[in-house]
Amino acid sequence: MARTATTRKAARKATAVRKSNKAGKPKTAAAKRIAKQPPARPARRRAKAAAKPALSARKQGKQSKQGKQGKQGKQRFTVSHHQEADFKADGLRSYALYRDLGIAAATSGLCQAHVIRFLGPCTDEVRKRHYHETELQLIYVLKGWMKNEFEGHGEQLMQAGSCWVQPPGIEHMVLDFSDDLEVLEIIVPADFKTVELVP
Repeated sequence: MARTATTRKAARKATAVRKSNKAGKPKTAAAKRIAKQPPARPARRRAKAAAKPALSARKQGKQSKQGKQGKQGKQRFTVSHHQEADFKADGLRSYALYRDLGIAAATSGLCQAHVIRFLGPCTDEVRKRHYHETELQLIYVLKGWMKNEFEGHGEQLMQAGSCWVQPPGIEHMVLDFSDDLEVLEIIVPADFKTVELVP
């Protein structure tokens, strides 16, 4: 601000000197010096950009989530705690009990997740070759073991801690499993088709 005031003062002085020169008044040494200086330019003021209030991290996260949800629909928080009563015989396989984790409802059908408890013994009803029309199918063995056969990959023994992805359309078959087998299965989308292959 001090510089601007000084610049304005010098500009006024120079203007006064020029006017007096035009009027025919004699030039003093100071007047000559000032007259030689170029006219002072008005100080440029930087236009302040309209400051938008910064979005909080929480609001940014919400906006980002809303953009991503788009076609899939709204997602909501859900939690499922272990309860024996939640294991039901209402899933894809008649030889297993399913514990729905509530993911399909929470994601508007984007994904489903359940814990599957296999009921022994493994019979010919289980050993049927099939494939699933999915976008993603991931299985993790929680306890026990199971033996599967996968198209192009042969027999695989999966035990507690084993995790695998079954690509869409891969033909496979359950060959055997332990009496205490439990797996976590995650599938995208929640609604998918299973195709059994006739030998």
